[in-house]
Amino acid sequence: MLCPKCTFVMKVTPYTAIHQALGAKMAEFAGYNMPIEYTGITDEHLCVCHKLGVFDVSHMGEFWVSGKNALAFIQYIVSNDASVLHDGKVQYACLMHPTGGVVDDLLIYRFNEEKYLLVVNAANVDKDFAVACKYAGQFGLEAGKTLINASEEYAQLAIQGPLAMKAMQKLCAEPLENMEYYTFKEVELAGVKNAIFSTTGYTGAGGCEVYVKNADAIQLWNAVMEAGKEFDIQPVGLGARDTLRLEMGYCLYGHELNDQATPLEAGLGWVTKFTKDFVGKAALLKQKAEGVQRKLVGFMLQDRGVARAEYEICNEQREKIGAVTSGTMSPLMKNSIGMGYVKAEYAAVGNKIYIKVRDKFLAAGIVKPPFRKM
Repeated sequence: MLCPKCTFVMKVTPYTAIHQALGAKMAEFAGYNMPIEYTGITDEHLCVCHKLGVFDVSHMGEFWVSGKNALAFIQYIVSNDASVLHDGKVQYACLMHPTGGVVDDLLIYRFNEEKYLLVVNAANVDKDFAVACKYAGQFGLEAGKTLINASEEYAQLAIQGPLAMKAMQKLCAEPLENMEYYTFKEVELAGVKNAIFSTTGYTGAGGCEVYVKNADAIQLWNAVMEAGKEFDIQPVGLGARDTLRLEMGYCLYGHELNDQATPLEAGLGWVTKFTKDFVGKAALLKQKAEGVQRKLVGFMLQDRGVARAEYEICNEQREKIGAVTSGTMSPLMKNSIGMGYVKAEYAAVGNKIYIKVRDKFLAAGIVKPPFRKM
């Protein structure tokens, strides 16, 4: 399908025709024709918070890494310590630039000591794979053989919400409901063999993410919707996916994370392990020793209005001290929330800041995410 605002043909997922048939509002995202909303962002957001919803996230990227040096390779290109993983465990990490900036944030799945799956953001698939290939040879890995970009082969559904696991258990003979957070299994789900069933997600509402081959995608969708029918399952678009992640204070690449932002600035020191060697370590050690000049903070507006990305953040003297990276009206709390980078000296929780909205300065307070628990 040709993007009406672009000059390229948009990619589709195995579920695109379903979204269109359901009347979803569609738009280009990361080169794909994706559903933004169905019944409305607020309605879909609340459904996930209180019941369950299903997201098409088939646009995400998947890289297989295998061989005796698979772990050493992953250890070198990411910030976190993947050596602590055991079979069936998932880890969040950052793919790193030598400058200390973030190439992407990703998930690492350990199948065994010589087989891993890296799940990357849709907009960064080509960039991430190029970076991975740049270092592969140092570890005896070869693109297309032991380092494989399988992104076009997989469909992925995120079934999220407090009732998600209960619904999915109906589709599998193996126990799923009591799986630990950030673990996975290969199971037969809804008659689909070798489905990767992971207790991960981007909503903070609980649930799972399921990967299957494209040929099994429609079978999975139909089974998920049928299993969730008694719990009032709804399809959910990218609009509510964004408001849900923002209520939890989760970073989004291209907003909170980018090639210039470092994990230390973004509050991701917890996935930055200096006990090993990795790309960008020297730059980050230097920044750690000198102190970061800016920090990512969460904020809640005290005045009426909505903060949006790129709005200026100011101090009491109305001097610019940073910029909003993400902002929205929280569907759950009915208040404007957001995140942004500010100069480090203004980053303490409780500090008063101002968001410049056109010619007005709206008062806000710095808070510690997640917002949803407040």
